[in-house]
Amino acid sequence: MRLILGPMEGVVDHLMREMLTEINDYDLCVTEFVRVVDQLLPKSVFYRLCPELLQGGKTTSGTPVRVQLLGQDPHWMAENACQAIELGSPGVDINFGCPAKMVNKSKGGAALLQNPQLMYDIVKAVRDAADCRKPVTAKVRLGWDDPNHCFEIADAVAQAGADEIVIHGRTKTDGYKAEAIKWDYIRQVKDKLSISVVANGEVWNHDDAQRCMTTTAADALMVCRGAINLPNLGNVIKYNHSHMEWETVLQLLLQYSTYEIKGDKGLYYPNRIKQWFSYLRHEYPQAKELFADIRKHNKAAPIVETLKLARETLESDSGESGMVA
Repeated sequence: MRLILGPMEGVVDHLMREMLTEINDYDLCVTEFVRVVDQLLPKSVFYRLCPELLQGGKTTSGTPVRVQLLGQDPHWMAENACQAIELGSPGVDINFGCPAKMVNKSKGGAALLQNPQLMYDIVKAVRDAADCRKPVTAKVRLGWDDPNHCFEIADAVAQAGADEIVIHGRTKTDGYKAEAIKWDYIRQVKDKLSISVVANGEVWNHDDAQRCMTTTAADALMVCRGAINLPNLGNVIKYNHSHMEWETVLQLLLQYSTYEIKGDKGLYYPNRIKQWFSYLRHEYPQAKELFADIRKHNKAAPIVETLKLARETLESDSGESGMVA
């Protein structure tokens, strides 16, 4: 199964990609979006969001990383797509799915689902301008508020020349409600398109992945929230590996901490680690308990100390259990 680690704004940055691709066999990663307005962005913007461009467009473990663009101006989207590819991105992805209010307010992301013609214009401009050897892909939702709009949306993307479309099986107004997932619509779109279709949404474990692929008949699968919820989800899906033990997750949290607190990144570390915990606690009861201690701190140092103490306590408890046995 071809498996893609999807973008999550403010969560799956290059450090998270580095760590997750080291422990999972992902076939591709897609970056957080590069916001395009009305200019050709400087190279530094691309390098900041995708430093993998400096090492051949791949993570250290060799997983390709594709730059994602978000914007509504066809010309400038095309110019920046060419820039991304020239800098080393193995193709470009276009964001038509972000449901964030601030993004939609500026007519970006999922707001464009209400205007398939503009979606077509953007994809066509990018495809016409970009190196034909590099894939142009798009990530969409089923629609703004009506899933039946997915057919016109997908057709616009395909007719404009996209090589692949990622479909999140909910509308914008559905948000991330579990009960609103509609994998069957992805199957209906798949039956009508000749381009590659990637399914996305509500995949948390191996069984979910199997059911999603069976229901959608998709060519590939993208995981986002689930990959943060369960750090080894990629290999759980691909190889039916056991879910990662909490002790190993704690080690990853500390590894991530050493990445994040270097330089200016330390300013963002408390928010990033808390965001990760907000996902981990759905899979691990221990994370929910530890989060109660973590959330009280706004500086990196006490959070790292709390994590170290949790690891030491766990190791001590494990040692005592072994002695009793």
